[in-house]
Amino acid sequence: MALRLTQRLLQAQTPFLARGYPMLVTKEKTEDVAHTKSALQKKLTGRDIPSAQYGGRHAVTMLPGGGIGPELMNYVREIFNYCGAPIDFEVIDIDPSTEGNDDLEYAITSIKRNGVALKGNIETKSQSLSETSRNVAIRNELDLYVNVVHCKSYPGIPARHKDVDVVLIRQNTDGEYAMLEHESVPGIVESMKVVTVENAERVARYAFEYARQNNRKRVTTIHKANIMKLSDGLFLEVANRVHKDYPELEHNNMIIDNTCMQAVSNPHQFDVMNMTNLYGTIVSNVICGLIGGAGLISGRNYGDHYAVFEPGTRNTGTAIAGKNVANPVAMINASIDMLNHLGHKEHANVIYEATYQTIVNDAIRTPDLGGNHSSTDVVENILKILSTKRVNWPHGNFFNQF
Repeated sequence: MALRLTQRLLQAQTPFLARGYPMLVTKEKTEDVAHTKSALQKKLTGRDIPSAQYGGRHAVTMLPGGGIGPELMNYVREIFNYCGAPIDFEVIDIDPSTEGNDDLEYAITSIKRNGVALKGNIETKSQSLSETSRNVAIRNELDLYVNVVHCKSYPGIPARHKDVDVVLIRQNTDGEYAMLEHESVPGIVESMKVVTVENAERVARYAFEYARQNNRKRVTTIHKANIMKLSDGLFLEVANRVHKDYPELEHNNMIIDNTCMQAVSNPHQFDVMNMTNLYGTIVSNVICGLIGGAGLISGRNYGDHYAVFEPGTRNTGTAIAGKNVANPVAMINASIDMLNHLGHKEHANVIYEATYQTIVNDAIRTPDLGGNHSSTDVVENILKILSTKRVNWPHGNFFNQF
């Protein structure tokens, strides 16, 4: 009987990696996966407060990763505990030196169970051809097809440019990171770049929909179609076709090498950028470097069922690990994005305001931002500001009903 029950459950279960556009979520699927939707999906489905566990708390997978990841995660947990954020972290350490994938598989199972994760950069030290990048494997297995990095300047932070406000929409699961490499004959290695209509359309539609819903004016598609006429040509062709559904928005395109030069000389010309995997890595690091470095900006990875939040440039920071000089702001901002995604907007707002006041108004900054303060100085100042705040859960409105 137990076997028959298991078979029926498996038949009724919706596949984890079923693909579809965020705007095509049916009513039935809305009820099933409301607690794991992206902010864009929640706007479209009208569900601002996702489902939670008893007491309004959420379980979240925490993957500290390597380098500075563990210490940054400790700061996040300290801040959450201090302000009473209703999050229970399930911490999973993935050993970068192991040959097997047991830790990785357990981490993926945890994210599928919780729906949301906060992660640092996970190293893959093994040189074995059978070992894939853990970061890429997580994104592929969970079908996290889009990465969103909002590069916005902080006033007073030493930077190459001021008042930058660019949103990078990066494809996560296609492109050069398909991990399809082989040595065809001794001394000749071939690496495949994969571009599909389905994934190109998903990321393009996400970019245009994001621009529409956030009052942006222009989407720029980044490519190298002058050389890679089939692969990047297809990516550009799909973006042009999707643009027809958004006539109120401007759409232009730019070659990747020119994009880097233009970003360095005049980043203000960009609004929303739509690009493939490798180009997104390059451009995000360039623009983050222009506005203060890797320690400020967070990144969001969305699929139809899961969301993973992390620092925007995905740097490990091994060289500064354990020295109490790592900038914790990018990881804190990633945790703020996670809180907003889960509907805990009041906690997200007070943590954001305390972080902003710390690095902008109080000028408590780590060396990467031209300061001389330690990581713990930044966190202690955030806690000091939070001590003056009062945070109410959404349940606090109960008495206002009478």
